[in-house]
Amino acid sequence: MKLLHRPMLDTDVAEVLVIENVAHLNPWNESAFVDCIAARAKGYACHLILHETRIVGYTVLSAAVGEAHLLNITVDPECQGQGLGRRLLRWVIVWSLSQSAQTLFLEVRSGNLAALTLYESAGFKRIGLRRDYYPSLLGREDAVVMGLDLAQITINESGEI
Repeated sequence: MKLLHRPMLDTDVAEVLVIENVAHLNPWNESAFVDCIAARAKGYACHLILHETRIVGYTVLSAAVGEAHLLNITVDPECQGQGLGRRLLRWVIVWSLSQSAQTLFLEVRSGNLAALTLYESAGFKRIGLRRDYYPSLLGREDAVVMGLDLAQITINESGEI
């Protein structure tokens, strides 16, 4: 599968929202994406992965004062299980390092076992729990707070982790 990486543009938001609404119980709205795209100069990054011209995944993150925060990482449900989440996560880590972040933080639903497995396999550690953080079909769901010590990450000559 030939994949292309590029920054997210305002003109991509409609297509991103289609994926967001299918992939998430409580999806981000249009203004959340537009605001993050507009905040690039303030340390935000919005990034796409495309198969030919079709968006198959995206991520939104921010960096400031030695920390990076993964705010959203999503792979189109039709394309999951093909390593795209891992590929996007590698991009997130490399970007965080390029921003001189020492730690990368994220929150994930406690019931999202596939995501927890991915993050732990990439070296993230569980550092906290936010009780009843996310709305869910059965009421509320906890958020697992995770962190990655970027000082422990090495990138080889070809830019791979």
